[in-house]
Amino acid sequence: MEALYLLIPIALGVMVVVVVAFIYTVKSGQYDDLEGPAHRILMDDDDPRIPGNQSATPVKTDDKIKEKNP
Repeated sequence: MEALYLLIPIALGVMVVVVVAFIYTVKSGQYDDLEGPAHRILMDDDDPRIPGNQSATPVKTDDKIKEKNP
């Protein structure tokens, strides 16, 4: 019974924190566009002509690691 005197205020405090966090996310616009990211990933095309998709340094194909046989 004495544990309830501790657990009930802790539960109420956690509930207040969750409600405040939810209100903050709603006011900051987290839930405004729920379908946008789903459509954006479908329309994403990895065009190799875009400069950002290429590596900064070219990779040499003739450099191979040779393993030593014992």
